[in-house]
Amino acid sequence: MSTFIIFGATGATGRFLVPRLLERDARVYGVSRALPAPTARPQLTWVRGDLFGGVDTLPSTAEVVVSLGPLDAFAAWFDGLPVAGVHRVIALSSMSAQTKSASPDVAERALSESLRNAEQRLLCATAARGIACTVLRPTLIYGGGADRSLMPIARFALRWRVLPFPLGASGLRQPVHAADLACAVDAVVDCAVARGKTYALGGGERLRFDHMLLRLRAAIPEFVLPLPVPRTIIRAALQIRGARAGAISAAAAGRLREDLVADTAEATTDFGFAPRAFKAEDVVAAARS
Repeated sequence: MSTFIIFGATGATGRFLVPRLLERDARVYGVSRALPAPTARPQLTWVRGDLFGGVDTLPSTAEVVVSLGPLDAFAAWFDGLPVAGVHRVIALSSMSAQTKSASPDVAERALSESLRNAEQRLLCATAARGIACTVLRPTLIYGGGADRSLMPIARFALRWRVLPFPLGASGLRQPVHAADLACAVDAVVDCAVARGKTYALGGGERLRFDHMLLRLRAAIPEFVLPLPVPRTIIRAALQIRGARAGAISAAAAGRLREDLVADTAEATTDFGFAPRAFKAEDVVAAARS
């Protein structure tokens, strides 16, 4: 029986990953800031804590450590690894490490650099200890009820019965379901060829940004008015929010015509990554809950 430590175990991806690991007959320690209700599964132990504020007692030994939370905090935690016997580390990063590297916004460029530095720090630290490490860079994550991008849009549409969407937002997006990320983590655990590699992970469908929002609207059975909004109005509205917020949002608005997608061919070849097409219904269902 292998022992797993999962940081971010109650997040979107963790909610799908923990059951998969229990099916392996693994011993799982799920780390979360808020502890779920007690479980009848003797193989699952919840541990209160987070990578910024400290973690309660962890097992003295574990074979696999998975980070589904902030990568910079995990890389710093790993430098003082308090657990013996670890031979496998898997960590989620973000495609922002690549897509925001040349952003006109200073804060976004800093985020991209921070992610890339954390990736390199972790890969070097694990290699120095002889530990196999794999970094996964997902695109826009949805599903699992913790989505901060599409779910707020769906909630707005459900509440106000209107869905604004930017005209001419032709940039492609590749939303990836949290359950598919959990499958990827599960597959990578036993994938020798994935050691020391970084993989881009996107969903099984590439959609124009505006079409993605309209797909959300179509998944809502109640009447919702689709409201096309010129990008100039969006930019003006963002600037009203304040110089700093407007500048950051303006950078995001500027990418509406850019493709933010991932080449998943290597992940498919190495560990059989086969993500589903975009399921807008899952976003709507989470927004209702």
